[in-house]
Amino acid sequence: MSKTISQFVCQQCGKVIPRRLGKCPQCGGWDTFVEELLQAPSAPAKSHPRGMNARSEPRRMGDIQGDAEERIPLPIGEFARVLGGGVVPGSIVLVGGDPGIGKSTLLLQMALEMAGGRPAKKVLYISGEESERQIKMRALRLTRLAGEPSPSFSEDLLLLTETNLDAVLEHVSALKPDLLIVDSIQTVYLPDLSSTAGSVSQVRECANRLREMAKTSGMAVFLVGHVTKEGVIAGPRVLEHIVDTVLYLEGDRFQSYRLLRSVKNRFGATAEVGVFEMRERGMVEVLNPSEAFLAERLVNAPGSSIAVTMEGTRPLLVEMQGLTSPSNLGNPRRTPNGVDFNRLLLITAVLTRRLGLRLAEQDVFVNVIGGLQVSEPAADLAIAAAIASSMKDLPVRADTVLIGEVGLSGEMRWVGQMNHRLREAAKLGFKVAVIPHRVRAGEPLPKEIELKEARSLREALSFALLNDK
Repeated sequence: MSKTISQFVCQQCGKVIPRRLGKCPQCGGWDTFVEELLQAPSAPAKSHPRGMNARSEPRRMGDIQGDAEERIPLPIGEFARVLGGGVVPGSIVLVGGDPGIGKSTLLLQMALEMAGGRPAKKVLYISGEESERQIKMRALRLTRLAGEPSPSFSEDLLLLTETNLDAVLEHVSALKPDLLIVDSIQTVYLPDLSSTAGSVSQVRECANRLREMAKTSGMAVFLVGHVTKEGVIAGPRVLEHIVDTVLYLEGDRFQSYRLLRSVKNRFGATAEVGVFEMRERGMVEVLNPSEAFLAERLVNAPGSSIAVTMEGTRPLLVEMQGLTSPSNLGNPRRTPNGVDFNRLLLITAVLTRRLGLRLAEQDVFVNVIGGLQVSEPAADLAIAAAIASSMKDLPVRADTVLIGEVGLSGEMRWVGQMNHRLREAAKLGFKVAVIPHRVRAGEPLPKEIELKEARSLREALSFALLNDK
């Protein structure tokens, strides 16, 4: 006889406790515990050693062949950039994002191009959410809009609609694909476990089985992960420790731009970002994102400034917009879109206290064009200039970029990778850059752009605003 054991698992961090709690003691999340029922065997089961190799033994480091892992070329350049140059054989990649953001579309495009490339790679696409007919309809739409009137699909692209992971692994063992895509990891399950698909124990065990197969066979695996209402992948602490690479597809659903961001990568740099635009023919690479983000900019309009932010190793020029409006409320509103709320409070406090702007009587709105999220302090000066420009009704100089962190005393502070930022601004035709004053000599800065060094926020705004006295 077997008995049922009840346990409670946190959906955010995976912590297991014997009884339900309102707040998770590990991650601090509220109402994140769900009950799972497990079948305990009546007699202790015989333990089976598990591992990535049937036979394991210690080896000398010098005897191991691993000078440079050869990557599988990926036709989508922005995707390859985020992965570190291509797909590493034997790696397992987790792709997360909001519903409808384009995860399945991007992975299907990758599958189509890799299966139809030269040399062709065998791709097995597993779907637990859509039927084969639905996937075929989407593939036809993507290929027809790409310019093929009567598309023919490669014989190396295989589809399978299955949620039983044991059946999936049997097909994988028989077909031996170069690339396996599972859409999504929350829909597959192992019949040995009594918990439902999508539970923390199912997700953890399924990901572990796929990881072991990837490492032993050299097959690359891509997993699609659902996100919670907080915007993180369901069971993130469980999955992120298992996989080699974690990618997030971000963007405003009402905007066309999407950012593919790397937050963990064992085979490349983290914090890299690829920029795509969602169109009828799928996800299209944006090769010059700075130019795209500034395409609709209204020159010499008050409340607009240009910041240079770093996304991984890539500098991006983005337009910051600020608007101040008289408020009849006792507590005027501070509304950020694309910037951190606390950062906006800090900058408005500095503008009020150090520069004398009467923002205590104004509603303040800040917006980052393109649906981007900017979190680094290097955008502080551009945010402050946009707010001051709207308040004084004076435009920021059209040919000027603003780079720098603002301190609580109103001082300007240096930021990293200044050379990369200035070169990108000069390449796009900007003539002047307002930057913090250099305290100590370092790497020489580019001479293609005129530099205005400011010690304080007041001095920086005098350089940036037209006719500011």
